[in-house]
Amino acid sequence: MIKALVVDDSKVVRMILSRTLRELGCEVREAGNGREALAVLAAEPTDVSLVLADWNMPEMNGLDLLKSLRQNPANVAMKVVMVTTETEVDQMVTALEAGANEYVMKPFTKDILLDKLLLAGVSF
Repeated sequence: MIKALVVDDSKVVRMILSRTLRELGCEVREAGNGREALAVLAAEPTDVSLVLADWNMPEMNGLDLLKSLRQNPANVAMKVVMVTTETEVDQMVTALEAGANEYVMKPFTKDILLDKLLLAGVSF
């Protein structure tokens, strides 16, 4: 079973993403910002293989979380998908260059999310 971490400061968005991932058969953890996400990952370092992160969050944003994750060689196989309202091509390129596997723009549908997860190499 895929263990996923949903990182977003919006409780509603976390709920929507978590529900969708559970429907796809994932076990889901949640965090409200990048710092919380790193704490979850520190507690379960080898369990989480998929992270869905918002860009704009307090304390530690999604891009900084992504960079932090990619600095650790233990996370090389971890799939990281940015799920954000940031729609500028430059920001998408920045995230992909920093190591994101895919980029989902809000608002999204379950089908769009599934397509992007499959493109990122997540297999259900």
